[in-house]
Amino acid sequence: MYSINYETAKVIIHNFHRQKVGGIASLSFLIATRINPYSDLEIDYTKEDTSVILLRVMDGTLLPQDIEAERIRVETAQRVSGEEDKFWDVSAMDARTKNIFDYAGLQCRIIGTFFLDDNPHNSEAPLSLKFGSDISNYYPNRDLKVYKPTAAALEEIINYCDPINIQDQKDRFNNVKRVKLGNVRYASTNRRFQHVDDVPVYIYPSDLLSQKSALFGMTRTGKSNTTKIIAKSVYELRMPSTQEEKPLKIGQLIFDPNGEYANENVQDNNNALKNVYKLNAGAKKEDEVVTYGITNHPNDPERKLMLLNFFLEENLQIGKDIIDRLLEDDGTNYIKSFCQVFFEKPDASDQGALTRFNRLVLVYRAILARAGFVAPNGLRITTKGLFNRELLRAMSTSQSSSASDYLSAAQILSEESPSLNRLAIAFESLDKFIRTETDYRNFESSYIAKSKSGEPWADSNLKNLLGIFQYSNGTKKIGRAKELHSPNTSSDFASDIYEQLKKGKLVIVDQSSGDPEVNRSSAKRIMQRIFGENQKLFIKGEKEIPEILIYIEEAHNILPAGNDLDLSDIWVRTAKEGAKYKIGMVYATQEVSSIQKNILRNTSNWFIAHLNNTDETKELCKYWLKGQIYS
Repeated sequence: MYSINYETAKVIIHNFHRQKVGGIASLSFLIATRINPYSDLEIDYTKEDTSVILLRVMDGTLLPQDIEAERIRVETAQRVSGEEDKFWDVSAMDARTKNIFDYAGLQCRIIGTFFLDDNPHNSEAPLSLKFGSDISNYYPNRDLKVYKPTAAALEEIINYCDPINIQDQKDRFNNVKRVKLGNVRYASTNRRFQHVDDVPVYIYPSDLLSQKSALFGMTRTGKSNTTKIIAKSVYELRMPSTQEEKPLKIGQLIFDPNGEYANENVQDNNNALKNVYKLNAGAKKEDEVVTYGITNHPNDPERKLMLLNFFLEENLQIGKDIIDRLLEDDGTNYIKSFCQVFFEKPDASDQGALTRFNRLVLVYRAILARAGFVAPNGLRITTKGLFNRELLRAMSTSQSSSASDYLSAAQILSEESPSLNRLAIAFESLDKFIRTETDYRNFESSYIAKSKSGEPWADSNLKNLLGIFQYSNGTKKIGRAKELHSPNTSSDFASDIYEQLKKGKLVIVDQSSGDPEVNRSSAKRIMQRIFGENQKLFIKGEKEIPEILIYIEEAHNILPAGNDLDLSDIWVRTAKEGAKYKIGMVYATQEVSSIQKNILRNTSNWFIAHLNNTDETKELCKYWLKGQIYS
């Protein structure tokens, strides 16, 4: 090494030595040190000279004599030009000149420093190898010898894990199992004589827990396969390989946009990740793996349908939240007004508030019915006590051009148990009557004068719901959520999924069918439930907060886009706060720029496959990749 600063170093190398070590590939690792590997003398680990600087080769660099050397090479090449049996470096250049010109420079980036240190907890323990991601000092006029790591040394470098992290994993999980991810390959031209073939790369699955990990790369570059390896290795933590290790059951949730994890396919030799439980001798599928989907699958009879009964009173706001999320990007005023309505049942002793709530529920259920939601058998529909007699009289005696419609609506609202579809017709007329008719304004003035509270008969919530009937597209838009509805279920799938994750199960949500917006909304609601429940446990000071790892395939379909600046989004909050609530996230997509900046900024582990766009590589360079980087 002949030049160094805090960020870069320049190395001089002779062709003889370059060839002897099998070549120097771009981006390969080199190490620089004052330690003499052939000396028998003991080293003093407290001295600076006993540290080892890790370098990465970036490119060649000019030596001071290179301009003159290039002129001589050109003149020498001209002398043998056209003579196929002669090479200018051996036929037309003298040995002394060739030896001098065989030197070349390498421009290297400084990755960090390896050094030895005491164990702070046990002074009698052996020294441990430590790594710092910088250099603490440098001397520009001090020679450092540079070496290309052998296979054994390279394996130690690329699989280095801080002893503190390993100890932390032992303390937290009593499990430090690692799994092979692949092999080192510096270049596409991977020639065996370079002496780095078959050097394995390992990861510690438990090191991904509570962390954010990204997988980027073009289609068909191995992102899904890497995800499967990670999920499988995390599952295997429950199967200790030694008596000292403790079984570690981690709840894993995979959002599967193409059904490749939930369904057998040719690409996986007619297998799927849902069959991972077979690796655990004696394990039953129902105790280990659960699959969800919008629709049934012929090869998965045990699949649970991710459906909700929107009509049940306990599910009213849950279903409303699902619809609201589907409509959150709709800018029309009547949809915005609809989304502002919130169902919260009042105290039973407040009869007036209870009547308003029941009236609101009746209108909402009529909207669902018109939108195509099938009502469950036995649903009790009643108008008793919900519609003021004077209001119905005003509608029945109206002399406006729509008098027949108002009369028909009043008759329906006077029935004790009309059908929801008939009520939808009546509410359409009621909405028009409230908005346009003088008869209603006269009724309301009289109603307010008689009321103890001074409130109008139709409050803002009721008007916001009735406003849906003004437009034919209103109920059509709401109908986009009907594929998430079932009249035959009573539980909330988001709650069910969280309970299964608490038990350490692998949950796969097959999103290969269904509307993309519905899938995105469902994933968001599930994530909010997981985040909220673990957050409650943290706030209560509970010691046993379940470890949960979320996988998001084709993440650009679910996570907020790169230009989205909403910091309140649940995915952004999970990236920023999830670690304290023991929620980890692994997301995979093609482009770095497609993911919201705050999620990228809180990502610890990066798995980078082929990126064929300089915009994407520049985007990646914005982030200090302080965790593991696997290419």
